[in-house]
Amino acid sequence: MYVAVIFLPLIGALIAGFFGRLIGDRASQIVTCSLLVLSAIFSWVIFFQIGANGGEEPIKLLTWLDTGDFEANWALKFDSLTAVMLIVVNTVSAMVHIYAVGYMSHDPHKARFMAYLSLFTFAMLMLVTADNFVQMFFGWEGVGLASYLLIGFWYERPSANAAAMKAFIVNRVGDFGFALGIFATFILFDSVQFDAVFSAAAEQQGKTLGFLGYEIDAMTLICLLLFIGAMGKSAQLGLHTWLPDAMEGPTPVSALIHAATMVTAGVFMISRLSPMFEYAPLALDVVCIIGASTAFFAATVGLTQTDIKRVIAYSTCSQLGYMFFAIGVGAYSAAVFHLMTHAFFKALLFLCAGSVIHAMSDEQDMRKMGGIWKMIPVTYGLMWIGSLALAGVPPFAGFFSKDMILESAYAAHSSVGQYAFWLGVIAAFMTAFYSWRLLLMTFHGTPRADEKVMAHVHESPKVMLIPLVILAIGAVFAGWLGYGMFVGDGREQFWREAIHVVGDDVIEHAHHVPTWVKIIPLVMGVSGIALAYVMYMFVPGLPAKFAKLFKPLYLFSLNKWYFDELYDRLFVRPAMMFGRWFWKGGDTAIIDNCGPNALARGTAFLSKKTSFLQSGYVYHYAFAMFFGVIVLVTVYLFKVLA
Repeated sequence: MYVAVIFLPLIGALIAGFFGRLIGDRASQIVTCSLLVLSAIFSWVIFFQIGANGGEEPIKLLTWLDTGDFEANWALKFDSLTAVMLIVVNTVSAMVHIYAVGYMSHDPHKARFMAYLSLFTFAMLMLVTADNFVQMFFGWEGVGLASYLLIGFWYERPSANAAAMKAFIVNRVGDFGFALGIFATFILFDSVQFDAVFSAAAEQQGKTLGFLGYEIDAMTLICLLLFIGAMGKSAQLGLHTWLPDAMEGPTPVSALIHAATMVTAGVFMISRLSPMFEYAPLALDVVCIIGASTAFFAATVGLTQTDIKRVIAYSTCSQLGYMFFAIGVGAYSAAVFHLMTHAFFKALLFLCAGSVIHAMSDEQDMRKMGGIWKMIPVTYGLMWIGSLALAGVPPFAGFFSKDMILESAYAAHSSVGQYAFWLGVIAAFMTAFYSWRLLLMTFHGTPRADEKVMAHVHESPKVMLIPLVILAIGAVFAGWLGYGMFVGDGREQFWREAIHVVGDDVIEHAHHVPTWVKIIPLVMGVSGIALAYVMYMFVPGLPAKFAKLFKPLYLFSLNKWYFDELYDRLFVRPAMMFGRWFWKGGDTAIIDNCGPNALARGTAFLSKKTSFLQSGYVYHYAFAMFFGVIVLVTVYLFKVLA
C-alpha cells in the first residue's frame, strides 16, 4: 500500500498518455480518476496508521547514484509530515480529476490533460516522500515540468504559452538557489541523506563556508539558498510574478497546482528541513519577513483585481505568506496545519470559480457578472463556505489555522514576530473584504452580462458538483478535527520527530496570549465583510468614488505594485537587447559571415569564374584543350630532363 499510493498516479499517467488514443477519452478518464481515488483512500489509511503508531522506516526502492563516496538512494520516507502531504495532494488531486471530467467535456484533448494531471501528482508525491535532497530535487523539477505542460495546455493561445514560459523561467531562478543549497549541504555534511544531515546539524553550527569571496556562516548560507528555492515554488514576494499569469491554464489546473500542491512545496520543504533551519536564526528571520510582506502585498493586490481567478490566485499568494511567517517564528506545525486546511477551502474556491466560468460561457471578468445566485444556487452556497473558511470565520477550517499562526507570531515576542503579526492582522481584514467583493460582484446586484449569456446560465453537472461538496466538508470540519492533533495537546504525539524545534515551543506560548490577540483576527474579518457589503451592496457607487479619490493607490494595486513593469525594465528588455546584439553582431556578423556564409560566398565566386569556361563556343574548348596539352607536355619534359 505504501508503494502503491505513490505509483498509482504514474500508472494512470502512462496509460492515458501513451494509450489514450487507443483506449479513448472516456477510458482514460476512468483509469486516471479511479487510480487517484484509490491512492487518496490509501493516503487516509496511511495518515491514521502513522498518526496512531508513528513513522515507518524508509522503503528503499533502488540505488539511484553511487559514485565514489557519494550515494543517493531512491527511497520513500513516511512520517507524520509525509502523511499530511499525502492526504492533501491525493485528496485534492482526486477531486480535481473527477471535476475535470465535466469541466473539460468539450475539449478535444481530454486524455492528454488527464495524463498531465496524473503526472503532476506523481511528481508531487515523489517530492513529499523523498528521504534525501537528490530525490526531493527530482520531484521539485518534476512538478515544474508538469506545471509548464498544464499551464500551457491550451497552446493555441499566445497568452497561455507566455504564462507557461514565465512560470518555468521564474521557477528556474528559485531552483538555481535550491540547487546551490543542495551543493553547499553536501560540501558541509558530506551527505545528501536527510537523517545524516539532520543528526549532524547541531555540530555544524558556527562553521563557515566561502561564498563569492566571503566567509559566511554555513547554516545561514545553506538555509537562505534553500529558501530561495522555496520562494520560487511558493510564489513569495520577488518571485511571485508567475502565479497570477498561470491562471491562463484550465481551472482544474489552478485548483491543483496553485491552491493545494505545487505552491505548498516550499512550505513543506522548509518544514522538512526544520532541523537545519533551527540552527540558522537569521535565515528564519528572513523567512518571517518575506512571508509577512508577501501576505500583505498579495492582499492589497487582491482588492482591485477584476478577474475572478486572479483574485483567488493573489489570495493563495497571501495565504502562503502566512505559512512562511509561521515557519519564521518557529511554528512549523501551525504552518502545516494551515497548509492542510487551506488546501480544502482554496481548492473549493477555485473549482467554484470554474463552475461560475462554466455557467457564464467562459466569462472570467467579475464586472460582467452579477445577479446569478438564484441560477446556480449550489455553486453559490459552496462559494460561501469557501469564503467563510478563507476569511477565518468560526467554525470553518481557516479560523483554527490562521488564528493559530497569528497567535504564534505574537507569542514569539520578537521584532520580526510583531512585524508579521500586525501585517497578518491587516491582511486578514483585506482578505475578508476582497472575498466578499468577489461574492457580491459575481452573484449579487443587477446582471451585467449580455442577455445571450444570461439566457444560458446553468448549474454545473453532478460530476463537477460532487467534488465541490467533498472539498466543502473539508473546509468546514478540517480545522476542528485537526486542531488537537496538529497544534493542540496531541501535537507532540502526532509529529514526533517529523518536525524539530530548538528552544521554546512557540505553539505552547500561543495558547496563552491575551484575549484581544485571539479576538482581533475575527474582528478584522467581520469588519472586512461589513465594508464589502456597504461598498458593493448598500452604496454601490462608493468603489468608483474611492478609486477616483485615491487614484495613485488604486492604480498601484491594480497594476500589482508594478513588479512586472519593473522586471521588464531590469531583466526582460536588457536580456532581449543582449540577445538581439549577440544574434545580429555575434551569430550573424561573425559566426555566419566568417563560417558557413563565407564558405558559401567563396564557392559561389569560384563557380561563377569556372562558369566562364562553359561558353558554348567550339574554338574556346579547342583552345583549352590545346593549352592543356602544352601544360602536360611541359610537365613531362621537365621530369625527363631532370
